[in-house]
Amino acid sequence: MANFVKIFDTTLRDGTQGEGISLSVEDKMKIARKLDSLGVHYIEGGWPGSNNKDIEFFMRVHELELKNAKITAFGSTRRKGILPEDDVNLNRILEVGVPVATIFGKSWDFHVHHAIQTTLEENLAMIYDSVHYLKSKGLEVIYDAEHFFDGYKNNTEYALQTIKQAEKAGADWIVLCDTNGGSLPHEVTEIVTEVRKALSIPIGIHAHNDCEVGVANSLAAVMAGATQVQGTINGFGERCGNANLCSIIPNLQLKLNYSCISASQLESLTSVAKYVSEIANMHLPVNQAYIGSAAFAHKGGIHVSAIMRNASTYEHITPELVGNKQRVLVSELAGQSNLVFKAQELGIDFNSSNQESRQLIEQIKEMEHQGYQFEGADASLELLIRDAYGNSEEVFVLESFKIMVVKTINQPVVTEAIVKLKVNGESVYNAAEGNGPVNALDNALRKCLLQYYPALENIHLSDYKVRVLDEKDNTAGKVRVLIESSDFDNTWSTIGVSANIIEASWQALTDSIRYALIGKPRTQVQPEEQKERLGLVNH
Repeated sequence: MANFVKIFDTTLRDGTQGEGISLSVEDKMKIARKLDSLGVHYIEGGWPGSNNKDIEFFMRVHELELKNAKITAFGSTRRKGILPEDDVNLNRILEVGVPVATIFGKSWDFHVHHAIQTTLEENLAMIYDSVHYLKSKGLEVIYDAEHFFDGYKNNTEYALQTIKQAEKAGADWIVLCDTNGGSLPHEVTEIVTEVRKALSIPIGIHAHNDCEVGVANSLAAVMAGATQVQGTINGFGERCGNANLCSIIPNLQLKLNYSCISASQLESLTSVAKYVSEIANMHLPVNQAYIGSAAFAHKGGIHVSAIMRNASTYEHITPELVGNKQRVLVSELAGQSNLVFKAQELGIDFNSSNQESRQLIEQIKEMEHQGYQFEGADASLELLIRDAYGNSEEVFVLESFKIMVVKTINQPVVTEAIVKLKVNGESVYNAAEGNGPVNALDNALRKCLLQYYPALENIHLSDYKVRVLDEKDNTAGKVRVLIESSDFDNTWSTIGVSANIIEASWQALTDSIRYALIGKPRTQVQPEEQKERLGLVNH
């Protein structure tokens, strides 16, 4: 039977220290529910002694009725010179009613002298007293040995004394922290091996990614005997981030034969990663291992030809094991096999001798000559293929749009778009303001379509990029617009090219909406209801 490793998620605490990340209490509740469904064993909710937001989270989290995870509160050892029962931070952990406390203390003599400015003996007492106090109140206690690897390298004897004090006081876990992220895998292996000899209780690893080896260090620690791994979803965290659980979990489970979560839970990994990224309003790198949209994407024609025979030729695992999927990109490097693959995905019989197929190939070549790049716009490519074979639905027809931008002295710019469409044979128009013309167009388009397609409520534009293609023509040059759109389950990209940036944006925007609505049910709007929604009925 595979060895078992406990997963400790600190996205809601350490992950929120990453630049640009700020989670509301409601955000943290949503993420906690997702983490529980993924099967993680511990969810570190925050530091109740530091802010009221975290206190509110702990007071509300019991509403979730979690099935797999234990909620843990974070804090530090008691302050120097006081009793643990008089320490505000320790008592806050008790007040929020969690079953598990995670407290950190100093392992590095340099930090003892310069950070908390006390003696080595007092630091040992602080560790013992704090762990013993929390254990006496019936909590499971995880002791995070902060800066342990730096401390061990600087003063091995004292670093070991600190964690032995925590063990003596009754700690359930000792977690070795590479807080500065400066250790390398061979060092982690050597040190964890020695620590295992010195302790009789289980140990864990908490790695940061400052040397780009946070995942490697976590794996090295497990292989040397650690049975708990701390990390964050998508590697969120301060500076260069924490060790990325989205890589650690599948590496442990699929490559090293350790057991962390169930196979069905592992299949939700990609959707959980995307969900957390959306809630945190952070862009998910396409090339992120296992769960990125490019993790199993193939561009070269020879590669595609090979994977059509056997996917193992260019894929190290089956993408569906982690909830991802194989993708084929069409570009100037791609051969006919790429189009065959994409068509087969859609259930279309692509034959190069067919008139539709020949026209499609010529159309794509001409569009690429004009500046389109379908390797980064998979949704637009799918729509092209569907249109070529009559396998698409007409969502709407543009009748006109108009954009007005007004700037007056000492006032911000106001942008308004008016869009007129034909939907179900009826004319529909609406106006909306936005932060710029594209946002205004998007808002007006949605206002027109939401009454017919309620599913649009859950879809939003997540990224917008513009590139000038003819730099020699300066502001008169042709531009390429790429739009990335998302819901909580999927992300897709669309493209537009034109000498007019608004026209290029409209192409990409409407492709995004069309793609989003493939297969979605359409709501029938009665004529009188339509007039009322447009404000044409007198009350």
